[in-house]
Amino acid sequence: MKEIDLNKSLFDITEEYPELIPVFAGLGFAGVTNEAMRTSHGKVMTILKGCEHMGIGLGTVKSALARHGFSPKS
Repeated sequence: MKEIDLNKSLFDITEEYPELIPVFAGLGFAGVTNEAMRTSHGKVMTILKGCEHMGIGLGTVKSALARHGFSPKS
């Protein structure tokens, strides 16, 4: 499993693992599919902040990441 730091920005995570863009989009991080949003807003938004802001359960995100071969750490 690949370890992923939930405190990193969405931009940094999706730059390192672009295969996660559709995963995050499916979880409700819709802006991640828009390159302009991803490269601007995504540089300050972390998964933890995004979950809080959009009311997405962190457990849901962690489960989805685990299903795709990632071990989330925060």
